[in-house]
Amino acid sequence: MIVEYFSLLDPAALMRNIPGTVAQGLIWGIMALGVYITFRILDFADLTVDGSLATGGAVAVMLIQGGMHPAVSLIFAFLAGMLAGMVTGLLHTALGIPGILASILTQISLYSINLGIMGKANQSVGITQQNLVASIKYVSADDSLVFFAKMILGCLILVAAVYWFFGTELGASIRATGCNPQMARAQGINTNYTKVLALMISNGLVGLSGGIYAQYQSSADVNMGRGAIVIGLAAVIISEVIFGKLCAGKKIAFAYTLAAIFVGSILYYMACSLVIWLKVDSNYMKLFSAIVVAFFLAVPYLKEKHAVKNRRAK
Repeated sequence: MIVEYFSLLDPAALMRNIPGTVAQGLIWGIMALGVYITFRILDFADLTVDGSLATGGAVAVMLIQGGMHPAVSLIFAFLAGMLAGMVTGLLHTALGIPGILASILTQISLYSINLGIMGKANQSVGITQQNLVASIKYVSADDSLVFFAKMILGCLILVAAVYWFFGTELGASIRATGCNPQMARAQGINTNYTKVLALMISNGLVGLSGGIYAQYQSSADVNMGRGAIVIGLAAVIISEVIFGKLCAGKKIAFAYTLAAIFVGSILYYMACSLVIWLKVDSNYMKLFSAIVVAFFLAVPYLKEKHAVKNRRAK
């Protein structure tokens, strides 16, 4: 029975899916970079991303339909994401609403806002649209290597920009706020301001990712961001578990960590592609995503617990 099952699988089909998987991994890696900023740097549980990703996609698609150049539309997708992050930040800092609840309120609100932006549940730009920053048609084109080179270069530039920013005084203030807000306030840092700014930058990156992804799939959907936080966490945790030890103690550790997030995103999508190739019911993909995140979150804890047990045994 098992032999018969595997005999029906086509390894060539899995290989053909790799370029598309890598492309999606790079695009969603931008979103994961935003999740890293709130989850690891700011230590803030931000669920806004499920809504702000769709907002970025909706804004980009509608502007492209209006005649704007696809690359320019991404600037407004980034700004729309920043605006969503600002709302979450103000709900938390100005109104005293707990962070996770503030982000849920913004996420729910964005569903209606996204419907208002698009006028209906989904909008398309058409696969024949010219000058798209990313498109599924580029993956199988003759010059696909040029497309991937541009994508990788763009991601590296983004990593360099984030690395530079968090090396500035303002970026260091955000890191201090996430590490120890009481001590940061004692040093004269306006922690409310840094929290709002970090949330804006994070969701700006998520909106940018949404704008690129909408161009990649030639459409924006009001539900396209559902489960995005799980994908972002998966990419972050996978990169930390697999690559964390390689950069420990090095001067370039932070830059290496940021770049590794994109690799973690690609690995996550490769795992998803493998599951689909194995003909697992697609209805269980969200369950698979949750299991992956739970597994990689548990690995560091279990390893530490095992190490403590061995030390006590000695």
